[in-house]
Amino acid sequence: MTNPTAAMLVIGDEILSGRTRDINMNVLAKSLTAHGVDLCEARVVSDDRDAIVTAVRALSSAYDHVFTSGGIGPTHDDITADCVAAAFDAHIDIRDDARDLLMAYFERRGTEATEGRMRMARIPDGATLIENPVSIAPGFSLQNVHVMAGVPAVFEAMVASVLPSIKGGAPLLSQSLRVDRPEGEIAGPLRILAEEYPGLSIGSYPFQQNGAFGANIVVRGHDGGEVDAAMVKLAALFPGETA
Repeated sequence: MTNPTAAMLVIGDEILSGRTRDINMNVLAKSLTAHGVDLCEARVVSDDRDAIVTAVRALSSAYDHVFTSGGIGPTHDDITADCVAAAFDAHIDIRDDARDLLMAYFERRGTEATEGRMRMARIPDGATLIENPVSIAPGFSLQNVHVMAGVPAVFEAMVASVLPSIKGGAPLLSQSLRVDRPEGEIAGPLRILAEEYPGLSIGSYPFQQNGAFGANIVVRGHDGGEVDAAMVKLAALFPGETA
């Protein structure tokens, strides 16, 4: 059975300007891999309404799931929720369930419910809330798009909240072998091995250490027996190397 597919949409001028380094994609990729969902594409777009709407529609049509990161906070440039609503022609406004969560949180902390903070209770019609155990303000899922915060700790918590509701497939398994030879020397044998195992992904990731070149060979697949068999042949091709 083919695994469900997914894409990630990272939203924010701060990512594109280099001011902020994105780490959420790594968190999502690892979580989806373990859950049996194949992350196939990642895009980064600016805080521009048309760019976000266009990307949401395109990715939603192409993949089983889309995960967005960023742009659901209290400030004027947090426009992701509005853009996702627009992508699906859904009405958006402050929703009672999200408002109740925020108000209870604010009351416990003695925080004022400002207009900006209440923006985080704006949820499109038909969306399901995504729990946020870190700072309460929820994300949401609308059709196959899961809208999450950009703050790494909150994003990771939201991923953990939403994954149980997503049907996964077979987890992606991987094994690796370090080969202390230049890629030019190992390219031929690796190509033959890859042709022998078309159902596996066999990647070569070069490095340079102490003036010498080498590569980490990574074998990935959903069939553990096939991965093991390929690793045995890989080790035979390059005896004495380190797994």
